[in-house]
Amino acid sequence: MWYNTKATELLGIDYPILQGPFGGGLSSVELVATVSNAGGLGGYGAYTMSPQEIYELDKKIKAATDRPYNLNLWVSDTDAPEGKVTDEQYRRAEEVFRPYFEEVGLAFPEKPAPFRSRFENQLQVVLDIRPRVFSFMFGTLPADILEQCRRLGIKTVGAATTLDEAIALESTGVDMIIASGFEAGGHRPSFLAPAEASTTGTFVLLQLIREKVKTPVIAAGGIANGRGIAAALTLGANAVQIGTAFLACDESNALPVHKEMLFSPAARYTMLSRAFTGRLGRGLTSRIGKDLTGREADMLPFPLQGTLMSSLRKAALDQQKWDMVLFWGGQIAPLLKHRKAQALMGSLIEETNAHFGNLKGMVEHKK
Repeated sequence: MWYNTKATELLGIDYPILQGPFGGGLSSVELVATVSNAGGLGGYGAYTMSPQEIYELDKKIKAATDRPYNLNLWVSDTDAPEGKVTDEQYRRAEEVFRPYFEEVGLAFPEKPAPFRSRFENQLQVVLDIRPRVFSFMFGTLPADILEQCRRLGIKTVGAATTLDEAIALESTGVDMIIASGFEAGGHRPSFLAPAEASTTGTFVLLQLIREKVKTPVIAAGGIANGRGIAAALTLGANAVQIGTAFLACDESNALPVHKEMLFSPAARYTMLSRAFTGRLGRGLTSRIGKDLTGREADMLPFPLQGTLMSSLRKAALDQQKWDMVLFWGGQIAPLLKHRKAQALMGSLIEETNAHFGNLKGMVEHKK
């Protein structure tokens, strides 16, 4: 059967369907548990959380499901040298962004305080709590860390946006590799070259990686139904990761207006922008994103750009100025149908079953 893949064997799940692990507070215990209990792999993005918060999160997830789940962290969680921005960087950003703050009646924020990376402390938590699956983005992990994960029974999954990144991940010994196509919503997890160079579509990237890499591959980006799953598996994926369709479900922690936007005509238009966080990411097209295309050099590095924009985002939401807000979403959003994660999982399985059943029937008919 289509669901008996290397991924289901490695990850201990029934169906090779992974829920995208949303960061920035968009994941929820309920969504993770719903997907995992339905035979897929729920995922939680924890890169903004403290070690203690991750410990508490793990307890809640394990109380809600006894099935495997995926904990996701970012290897590189800052682009700012020593976590700081210079006065000149801040001045340029102020020149570009002040008009938007004035529009919502806010004073321009002070220069963001230095950011201190949390990744090393977060990594220790992973080794302590031993999730069945640990996925990571924006880099590779040292061989000794991967070896510790192997000894502890933790399956490791790295994200690649190019063939070169997939080859780099395989050389470190990860268990699986995500082929992240540029259709996907959220940040582009590039790490060997600027993210603007990672504009390969999911199904092309998947085929390139399968040609050169032996590690099992998970296709991510532009998949939201059984036809997409069937296409990915046919092209050699061992599993799929679905983000936007699960983000739009009631169980996710996205704001109600965010979910409504994903089901609205606005979802037909998405763009890649650095304007909101400092790293390139895909969301629904916004006025700020369009206005500032080509002004990336005047934005603060990640995550300090996000710190700068946080009060503007809150004010824009309060004033219902939706065109000033970044709503994460992928290019597949116009095809979304389900608002309940259980119904979405059921539909994904049923549609994929039907596709491969139809293919089998066609073959038998020809005989």
